Amino acid sequence: MPPVSPTLSPAASGVPSTPSPVRVVVMGVAGCGKSAVGRLIADQLALPLIEGDDFHPPGNIRKMQQGIPLADEDRADWLRQLGAELARHPDGVVLTCSALKAAYRSSLRDAAPGLQFVHLAISQAESLRRVSVRPGHFYPPSLVASQFEALQDPSAEAGVLTLDGDAPLQALAQRAAAWLGGAGR
Repeated sequence: MPPVSPTLSPAASGVPSTPSPVRVVVMGVAGCGKSAVGRLIADQLALPLIEGDDFHPPGNIRKMQQGIPLADEDRADWLRQLGAELARHPDGVVLTCSALKAAYRSSLRDAAPGLQFVHLAISQAESLRRVSVRPGHFYPPSLVASQFEALQDPSAEAGVLTLDGDAPLQALAQRAAAWLGGAGR
């Protein structure tokens, strides 16, 4: 198994400052593995998983199915709802959410102080490949480029662990769980 090469934000210094409760967003562009890695982290830490895509309103899903990228206004209510879900889980939770822009991450942090982020970084070519073969998902390959245009690199923010999303899923989840202070729970 190839090693996972994490990139820690300057403030991350190896482990979050408050190891519990663990509230974490698994973030990144379409196809980076948010759902799969989020599920594994939730299992390893015995935490509930919130799948952010399940909270998109029907209008947003229709827009994406039609190949129309979501604007900030489209995401505002969705992000508020995700923030409310985070707040409903003060004892810990794993949320999957693209969280592409700093303002989106800030909104989620406002709802859940101490919130951590695990960013699964992949190339645009790999994202396009994965989205193209993903069965039954509403997100079309034609929108992949818009995700990379919107992505604001979170690596300089506090409480962010960036991992190479090309690594094996289990290795990513284990590295994230260890960083979150939950290895062996």
